[in-house]
Amino acid sequence: MDMLIEGTGAMACLFAARLSRASVEVTISGTWREALNVLKTRGVRLVEDDGSEHTYPVQVTDRNDHRGHYGQTLVLVKSWQTERVAEQLQHCLKKDGSVLTLQNGLGNKEKLSAIMGDKRVCLGVTTTGATLLAPGIVCEGGIGKVSLGKHPRIEPIAEVLQQAGFDIEIVSDPQALLWGKLIINAAINPLTALMRVPNGELLRRCPAHDLMCEAALEAARVAQAKSITLPYADPVAAVEEVAQRTASNHSSMLQDVLRGAVTEIDAINGALVRAGEQTGIPTPVNLTLWRLVKGLEKPNGQTLPQ
Repeated sequence: MDMLIEGTGAMACLFAARLSRASVEVTISGTWREALNVLKTRGVRLVEDDGSEHTYPVQVTDRNDHRGHYGQTLVLVKSWQTERVAEQLQHCLKKDGSVLTLQNGLGNKEKLSAIMGDKRVCLGVTTTGATLLAPGIVCEGGIGKVSLGKHPRIEPIAEVLQQAGFDIEIVSDPQALLWGKLIINAAINPLTALMRVPNGELLRRCPAHDLMCEAALEAARVAQAKSITLPYADPVAAVEEVAQRTASNHSSMLQDVLRGAVTEIDAINGALVRAGEQTGIPTPVNLTLWRLVKGLEKPNGQTLPQ
């Protein structure tokens, strides 16, 4: 078994570690040079819940040296990098190869499919959390499920992920799960990034809790207007449950802000605001969160230092 992982962040390192532990030959590709150097020389290091640490070997590639080599690819880059990755993957994949996106936000599958074709692109959603402690060093931040949309080429990827111990389910309507996760990300991620706190703090601070709930309710109204059937009946309860279950986790948006990286706010709250405009649903809370997080970013795309 082999797997190409596009990305070098928290989720990419987590999946790389668990796949490598299951004897899958993992190759990581990305643009973060510091992380690539660490992964190439030391492998990926996984910090377990009990504090123990284990290191797993991975390959590092320059994307241009394996034309037509890979059969299965996992895309875990930030949403703003999706088009670039799609262009490069065209040359790395075998003719019958497949790509699975587990990225946050809306529009990633569409961007990949526009360049690579629907036959090669699979959509999935995961509720597993991860915190990047340093380049190539990751701590799991809450065990979740990996839900994969039905697709003619999904079985080989599903088998590899099951081999690595992930809880896999095949679903007929991945868009519902994608929106379900989008709402949770929109309610939790920007607040944790702005407040510089782990997820669980949003439950302990009343003003933050109120904003989190309002953002979720707004987003759910947009989903309803788009005829999206969410995977839960109560968006507020769902967001509170995730914040509790991942209480110690640092959201991906918080991690981006802390290391001065570009966030995914455009593909999360920004996407919700745009969808709200299309459907006539007001989204003032999500609009404010979008603007506040965007206000942290420099004109060149990097975030402002603390």
